[in-house]
Amino acid sequence: MTIILDGKKLREKILTNLKAELDKLEVKPSLAVILAGDNPASKIYVNNKKKIAEQIGINSTVIKLDENVTEDELIQKIHSLNIDPNVNAILVQLPLPAHISKERILGMIDPKKDVDGLSPYNFGKLFSGAKPYVYPCTPKGVLLLLDEYNIELEGKHVVVVGRSNLVGKPIAQMMLDRNATVTVCHSRTKNLAEITKTADILVSAVGENIIEEKMLKSGCVVVDVGIFKDSTGRTRGDVDFENVSKIASYITPVPGGVGPMTIASLMLNTVELFNSTIRR
Repeated sequence: MTIILDGKKLREKILTNLKAELDKLEVKPSLAVILAGDNPASKIYVNNKKKIAEQIGINSTVIKLDENVTEDELIQKIHSLNIDPNVNAILVQLPLPAHISKERILGMIDPKKDVDGLSPYNFGKLFSGAKPYVYPCTPKGVLLLLDEYNIELEGKHVVVVGRSNLVGKPIAQMMLDRNATVTVCHSRTKNLAEITKTADILVSAVGENIIEEKMLKSGCVVVDVGIFKDSTGRTRGDVDFENVSKIASYITPVPGGVGPMTIASLMLNTVELFNSTIRR
């Protein structure tokens, strides 16, 4: 019988524990989110993050900038947050307006306040084998979910489909750090199904409905990071959930799997950065 990896349930457990921890504190962590532009999905994500943060006792500020904000203006805003002792965590909501370099902007965030774990410093620490200040939110959420269900990684063959800096690359490295054997596939991979068929654990982060039952072996663990709306407006993931769930031992639903864990990880990272500030 296939077991559902319930991200919503684990998120509530994590948030409840964080709230209990933060209720004991007089000084609360502070999260600043920069929203540049008018992307409708980004507005929803940011409002949701702010709502959850405030529910558990994190002070959250959203800084809204115009679509036409210049790169230098955005950098100046980040700098002001970097030097503000009352701000513990900084998040720049992606995607940014087309005229702004994501790489340059992420590189301007103080690594000690980089709550997404995507700055070059934290990314470099991750890939050098050293511990970054925090780990990227979505990969961290995936590992927390696997750990909650006692899914062993050591010695397992993990196939990651997708090579983005946001998910594919960091989760591959984090799996390697847990002694898994990792294969990374992408849009130029030939014979994709032959590779995914060997996976003990499959992580797909593409944003297209590409993973079918015939591409997987019976008993594999399936983690679907992709999420998008199809032509009918239905929310979908990378995986054909209905059929794949017939053969998988564990599987994440979309929605309700990895998505909730990403925001739980964001809150965990905010508190971790706050705690490291106290220790410094």
